[in-house]
Amino acid sequence: METTQVYVTIHGHFYQPPRENPYLEAIERQEGASPFHDWNERIFHECYRPNAFARVLGESGEILDIANNFEYLSFNIGPTLFNWLERYDLETYQRIIEADRRSCQRLNGHGNAIAQVYNHIIMPLASTQDKLTQVRWAKQDFISRFGRAPEGIWLAETAIDYETLAVLVAEGFKFTIIAPSQAQRCRPLDTQDWYEVGGGQIDPTRPYLCRIPDDILPEWGTQREIAIFVYDGPISGDMGFGETLNSSHNLTGRLGMAVQPGRTQLIAVATDGETFGHHKKGAEKTIAYALTRDIPQRGWQVTNFAHYLSLHPPDWEIIIKPRTAWSCAHGIERWRSDCGCGGGGGWHQKWRAPLRQSLDWLAQQLDALYEEWAGEWLVDPWGARDAYIEVIRERTQERNQRFLAHQQRYPLTGEEQVDVLRLLEMQRYRLFMFTSCGWFFDELSRPEGTQILRYAARAMELVREVTGQDLEAEFRKRLALAPSNLPQYVNGEMVYQQRVETARVTVTQVAAHYGISSLYTQYPRQEQIYCYNIEQNDYQIHRLGTLTLALGELSITSVINWEEKHLVMAVLHLGGWDFHCCLQEFTHRKTYQHLRQQLLETFHQGSGAQTVLAMGRLFDSATCYGLPDIFSQERQRIIGLLAQNTLTQLDQLYSQVYRENYGVIMAFRRDHLCVPQELQVAAAITLSQRVMSLLRRLELETSNPLHDGPPNGTVYIHELHSLTQEVQQVGVRLDIQEGRQIIERLLLTWLEELLTRLPAHLLGIGVQRWQKLFTLAEHLPLPPQMERIQERYFTACCQGQLGAELLALAPLVRVAPPSCSTEPWLKPRTTVDRYLPPTVDAPGATVATRPPAGGGAPGKF
Repeated sequence: METTQVYVTIHGHFYQPPRENPYLEAIERQEGASPFHDWNERIFHECYRPNAFARVLGESGEILDIANNFEYLSFNIGPTLFNWLERYDLETYQRIIEADRRSCQRLNGHGNAIAQVYNHIIMPLASTQDKLTQVRWAKQDFISRFGRAPEGIWLAETAIDYETLAVLVAEGFKFTIIAPSQAQRCRPLDTQDWYEVGGGQIDPTRPYLCRIPDDILPEWGTQREIAIFVYDGPISGDMGFGETLNSSHNLTGRLGMAVQPGRTQLIAVATDGETFGHHKKGAEKTIAYALTRDIPQRGWQVTNFAHYLSLHPPDWEIIIKPRTAWSCAHGIERWRSDCGCGGGGGWHQKWRAPLRQSLDWLAQQLDALYEEWAGEWLVDPWGARDAYIEVIRERTQERNQRFLAHQQRYPLTGEEQVDVLRLLEMQRYRLFMFTSCGWFFDELSRPEGTQILRYAARAMELVREVTGQDLEAEFRKRLALAPSNLPQYVNGEMVYQQRVETARVTVTQVAAHYGISSLYTQYPRQEQIYCYNIEQNDYQIHRLGTLTLALGELSITSVINWEEKHLVMAVLHLGGWDFHCCLQEFTHRKTYQHLRQQLLETFHQGSGAQTVLAMGRLFDSATCYGLPDIFSQERQRIIGLLAQNTLTQLDQLYSQVYRENYGVIMAFRRDHLCVPQELQVAAAITLSQRVMSLLRRLELETSNPLHDGPPNGTVYIHELHSLTQEVQQVGVRLDIQEGRQIIERLLLTWLEELLTRLPAHLLGIGVQRWQKLFTLAEHLPLPPQMERIQERYFTACCQGQLGAELLALAPLVRVAPPSCSTEPWLKPRTTVDRYLPPTVDAPGATVATRPPAGGGAPGKF
């Protein structure tokens, strides 16, 4: 049979909707993401980090390699997700950036990363101006991260129309990607005969040239062409919903079924990046093995769209079905009508059209006010909105000043600068309120629908602060036409009332949060709380018996629009859960000093009731705040601290019960009887506390390792060994997450000490200490998460740092020792040399012919 040169591209669309509270620019705790703080954090641990450090496993489950999947995947990462990732885990963020750089080196300057429209709006439903801003923000965000211009872009839901393509061409993009079902017809460039492929029967193994009709934005120049790649629908669908990702063998076999013998071709598949580890647990390992082992061994070239396009420009032309998307069988109706997509539970989506219409109306009103007011201060209001991405990427006062200096009509006053930034933030939230996720599912009151309404509320609030125009009443009236599936909400107006209004946060609430938490946190003079800088101009804490009074003068500045408030604060803790916080505007120094003197005189009389009355009198018309008014994460921490005395007393009681009844418990165990639950609880709590005490002391003692003597901690490890035996004899299971985390930290710290600091003559003792703690953790059982330990050990292997003593840890760490691997473990090398796919000249392989193509979408969320 004839040989075929085969290229393979696996594209991951990595994206999460913006989840930040628009008043705090932070994600609040999300119950459904437990045990993690929020869904971004949960998916990070299940998907984003595992793909950046993907295990290549041997037959026995030992680690043969740790691959950076982003170095081999084609990928886009939504800017709103990337913003979060940059703040949350800089190591993973930088590893993704490095992966793109390495792919550029491997593929003649064509990196794996492509851009994505900024906050995932459905482009065919957007105005021309919104399309431009989305693409320009996406492009500049990409450049600021990767240090190069993007060649391609992922359209949200692959939703496409010709005007969107015209915008992409105008902004310098070379290609985008669509589903097979979005193609209408195609033909070779050297013929006039069109082939109808509207049923998804287009050949996805080649790029296509798409010509933009002359009547679409004709004023935008003569360049009217862009390349389009069509992903393989059947394979992509199998990846998302079938068993293709269960093993590398399954994946490469399925890819092989698509190869057409006799010509050079690209096998391109696309799915949500979250499929690799979040939707399908362990799929990142499948991808890693396939991309670094199985696919290259077949002689296929792992590549990306830009690289393939540079080698094989389109020789076919395509006409698309305009206004379509990959996850809606009805074009783009999923984001504006009751089309049935996203249902399945018997719920309607009659709310979608009124929601879209309400937001379209609001956008028109906001844009008119923006043009009117911003036009007074800015040379080009819409150009300023497009350029505002540089401020979003760098929230500093210096950046704001440079931006305003370039955009302003004349030197603006401080108040005018704040108003301009308010209007630009209004435009940011006005774009965010069209994030596609708000329509994707089948109920308006879900978190996604609620989130876009919160963005709308914040946009209206900001424009009201500048112009005095209140749009909320009319907007809520329109929302009332959006029926909910749930009786407690009735319609969109009730959703707004119950789930949007309650999420509003004022500057004084932030100050109250700061004031109450300051009783339990020693803040420095300047501190950032969410998106506010808080400076103590004066602050003191006074204690008298069970009473505590914090009194101070604060300056609070928004890092978003640099609006500043000067407040006087008093917080009284009456004991227990009872807090009383008052705030008011600072007027002048003498008034503050008088208030301070009067309040302290009353406080020192020792009466909490009289102090509360004095606060009410001195803080004119002040709103009072208590513990329920501060933000949930800090409130939960304070509640834990307040409950500590009670918990300590209970621990002592349980310990006494356990000591006095140890013999009874063992009698039950000897006779194979169920231990009474009360005694089980007492034993579990007592033993957990003893384990935690020993682990804390062990961590404290070994925090400063000795270099001239044996490693510390031997005594505590011996005690832990005895305690482990007692835990097993009593038959309880410990559930102490903090203990597992301490063990993880100790194992990683001790490994680092073995690799870099411990003298050679002490390595044997240090290795024994490490082994003993690991074994104890397994027996408690508190098995540690091994990912970071494995990564550090594997790096040491690659750098030739392991001697015979350290190689003894390989079975516990589950990294293949040299005898089990063909890799040159004990010589220094760089990870870029490992398992690179063949060069572009590698020969291909002949395999089975491709089955009929189909248009199955890989699915979203």
